[in-house]
Amino acid sequence: MILAGGQGSRLGVLTHTSAKPVVPFGGKYRIIDFTLSNCTNSGIDTVGVLTQYQPHELNTYIGSGQPWDMDRYNGGIFILPPYLKGDAGEWYKGTANAIFQNVGFIEQFNPENVLILSGDHIYIMDYTEMLDLHRVKNADATIAVITVPWEEASRFGILTVSEESRITNFEEKPEEPHSNLASMGVYIFKWKELKKHLVLDDQTEGSSNDFGKNIIPTMLNDGSRLFAHEFKSYWKDVGTIESLWQANMDLLTYPPELDLRNKKKKIYSRNPIKPPHYTAGGAVIHGSLVTEGSVIYGTVMNSVIADSVQIGPGSEVHDSVVFPNVVIGENCRIYKAMIGKNTVIGDNCLINDGSASDPATSFISEYCTGGVTLIGDDLNLSSNTIIAANSMVDRDV
Repeated sequence: MILAGGQGSRLGVLTHTSAKPVVPFGGKYRIIDFTLSNCTNSGIDTVGVLTQYQPHELNTYIGSGQPWDMDRYNGGIFILPPYLKGDAGEWYKGTANAIFQNVGFIEQFNPENVLILSGDHIYIMDYTEMLDLHRVKNADATIAVITVPWEEASRFGILTVSEESRITNFEEKPEEPHSNLASMGVYIFKWKELKKHLVLDDQTEGSSNDFGKNIIPTMLNDGSRLFAHEFKSYWKDVGTIESLWQANMDLLTYPPELDLRNKKKKIYSRNPIKPPHYTAGGAVIHGSLVTEGSVIYGTVMNSVIADSVQIGPGSEVHDSVVFPNVVIGENCRIYKAMIGKNTVIGDNCLINDGSASDPATSFISEYCTGGVTLIGDDLNLSSNTIIAANSMVDRDV
């Protein structure tokens, strides 16, 4: 079961009209491709995708599930929005409530175990290894965990474990964490145990109906057998503008922190067929990813360029992420920016020249930090426009 209904408000303008899991990533992917591909590569062929906020683009993108080999007669992929039941219906009130509202869907498959995933994380993982531990330990629940920097620990659900990997304590986003072992939001539950606690949680007045805040602490208090499966590879929660930009930049290191060229653990996506990208005479590309269908006349340095992007003569793009179908005019200078899909940037524009420290000329956004500038989808920036660092542009300029 993939939780894909969150608003993703910290991504600002990128999620004004679409859900976070369908935001582009890495030139030719969407964020949800990683979770779906992990399921495919783990031999999981029955998947429910729980949608809610701005689901239309996500629903269209997933379609029948063909790119992930899930267009099947038995099993396959199912889109699960909130729906009316009898005389009543309600939105998903939390991660646990979203699963609770789909108990009937799960029951028809009579599973022994249920895998709960988030649709907005970037990582490559074989869930069968986690399932093996879950069975060996006879666990009621197993949580995938990863070690995070201490300064970031308060952003996550934090665990402490025994020498046998049994979870002894769990705190959701503690102000003063006692550990830096963080939940990845990847859970395997014995279905009978999970169903029992979902029903109890629904009957508990004042509950947040959340796995981290309610279900897991309650199971610990009840003495349930909870174990941790430590993950030691790349994982990133791309819930902010800066983290999404950084995850794209992580593709450009050598060797890459996140290697998308592993054929045994391939990331699948729904991509239109495009011609090869074109690099004009005099163009310069260095340390970058350039996707098919793009036309490069200028300079691209340490950047991720998606499909069907045009970069005009004399323009320079540095340390940036450019989404599909963007047109960049002539003689532009673009530094440490993310540019949303279908946006047109006129000639002689300057985006993020590093002078944002002057409060008279810069707008410090609550969304954009770390010097990243965000230009939204479907916008037009007229020629000679200057945009400072830490700015978010959500309308034509």
